[in-house]
Amino acid sequence: MDMVNDTKTHPGSIVPRAPTTIAETGISVNSLLRLVLKAMYVRGIDLGTVLADELQISISIIQDVLDEARERKLLETRGSEGASIKSEVRYGLTIMGQEWASEALEQSQYIGPAPITLSDFHNQAGRQLLLGERVEESALFDRFSGLVLPDTLVRRLGQAVNSARPLLLYGTPGNGKTTLAEIIGEVFEDIIFIPYCIEVDSKIVKIYDPALHVRVTDPESLLQKVPEIAQLKPRDIDGRWVACRRPMIRVGGELTLEMLDLQFNPYSKFYEAPLHVKAVGGTFLIDDLGRQLVEPEALLNRWITPMDRRVDYLSLDTGRTFTVPFDVFVIFATNLTPEDLMDPAFLRRISYKVEVKKPTPDEFRQVFSMVCDQHDLTYDDEAVSFVMDKIENVLEQPLAFYQAHFVVDQVLSACKYLGEPPRFDTGLLIDALDNISLKEGMVELDGPNETTIRRAEYAQVSPNRDDSILQ
Repeated sequence: MDMVNDTKTHPGSIVPRAPTTIAETGISVNSLLRLVLKAMYVRGIDLGTVLADELQISISIIQDVLDEARERKLLETRGSEGASIKSEVRYGLTIMGQEWASEALEQSQYIGPAPITLSDFHNQAGRQLLLGERVEESALFDRFSGLVLPDTLVRRLGQAVNSARPLLLYGTPGNGKTTLAEIIGEVFEDIIFIPYCIEVDSKIVKIYDPALHVRVTDPESLLQKVPEIAQLKPRDIDGRWVACRRPMIRVGGELTLEMLDLQFNPYSKFYEAPLHVKAVGGTFLIDDLGRQLVEPEALLNRWITPMDRRVDYLSLDTGRTFTVPFDVFVIFATNLTPEDLMDPAFLRRISYKVEVKKPTPDEFRQVFSMVCDQHDLTYDDEAVSFVMDKIENVLEQPLAFYQAHFVVDQVLSACKYLGEPPRFDTGLLIDALDNISLKEGMVELDGPNETTIRRAEYAQVSPNRDDSILQ
C-alpha cells in the first residue's frame, strides 16, 4: 500500500513541502538505504551533505539513513573533512555495504533524487489542475497575433482551452493545425511541480524529462506565479519536485500503442513513464492522427478510459496495475474528416471539434503581406494574384496558409543563389510553384530562355493576363 503524506502541503498551496523525517517521505528505509549506498558505491560520495543534494532530501533525513546503515554495519566512519568548527564526518562502505550496493544495482541502476509515492503524485496533480488556470481572451488573441484567424475560430479555441476537455482540429493540409495546437499548449502560464520519479512496489518510474519539461529557475518568475514561495525558505521546499511550465508534448506518425505504456529498460532496470504521463498538468498533441502505423480505431480506443475518468492504468512487469492522474489537455489534429476517422461513439467523447479552413483570397493576401514584411520583401499584389491563379488553375489545388511562406522562402533562396536582391519575378515564382506539387504536366525546362518559355506556357491558362509587371 502506498504511504500517504498529508503534511507536505498546506491548504490552497501547490508547493510541495520538504519532509523532515523518513516517515514523511513516504519511502521505506530500505529504499532510501539502497539509493544512498548506490550513490556512494558508484559516485564515490562520502559526505552526508553531498548525499542530501544527490537525493534531494534534507541532511537530517540523510543522517538518519546513515545511522541506520552504520547499525547494520554497512558503513563505517573514516575521519572528518573541513575546518574543526565546520568539520563533517566522512563515510565509507564496508564489505557488507559494498555487497548491498552491488545487489541494489542489480535490481535497479537508478541513482538520483529520491522518489515520491504514487499517492503524492495523485494529490499534487489534484492541486495544480488545468481547470484551475483561466486563459483570458486577450492572452489568446495576443498569442495568435502573428496568424490570420477569424475571431470566431479564436473564440471556439478559447472555450476548449478553458475546459481542458479533448479538442479535435481537422481540415485540409497546410492550414496551421499543428501551429495552432502548439501555440495553445504554450498559452498556459502557471508553474507546476513535476516529480523526478515515483516509486511503485519498490520500482522506480522516471517522470521528469529535461528534454520535454521546461524548468523554471528564475526567482522573479517563481515569485510572480507562485507567490507563496516568498514565505518559504529553500529548505522548506521538497527538492524531489521540479518547478516547470505546464508541459506541451507532441507526437505524430511515430506513435504506437506501446509508447503509451511504461517503458522498462532491461539494462538500467527502471521504468520511463509514457509521454502522456509526462504531460500531466499540460497539453498532449497527437498530430497527424490517422497516419500512425497502428489503426486509428485501436489508438482512439486506448484513450477512452483516460478521457472519461481522468486517470490512466499502467502495469509493471510484475503484473501490478496502478492508476496515474490524467489531467491532460488532449489535442487531436488530423487531415482526415472526423467521420472517416472515428465512430460516432468516440466522436461524442471529444467535447470540441474545430475545423481549420483554407484561407479566403483576402486572408491569403494578408498572410502573404505579413510574410513579406518579415523578410523585408516588397509586397506585390500582382505577384500574389499570379500565385493564387496558378495554384488553383494549374496545380488544381486549394489555397492553403502554408503556400505564402513556401513561395516567399523559395524566391528568397533563388535570389540568394543568383546574387540578386530579393524580388518577385515570374520565373522565380514558377520555380516555386513547381516545388509545391509534382502534378503531372508541370513544366520542366532547361536552357537560357527558361523564364520566357515558362511564362508563355503559363499564359495559356490565363491568356489575357499581362505578367510583364512581374519582371
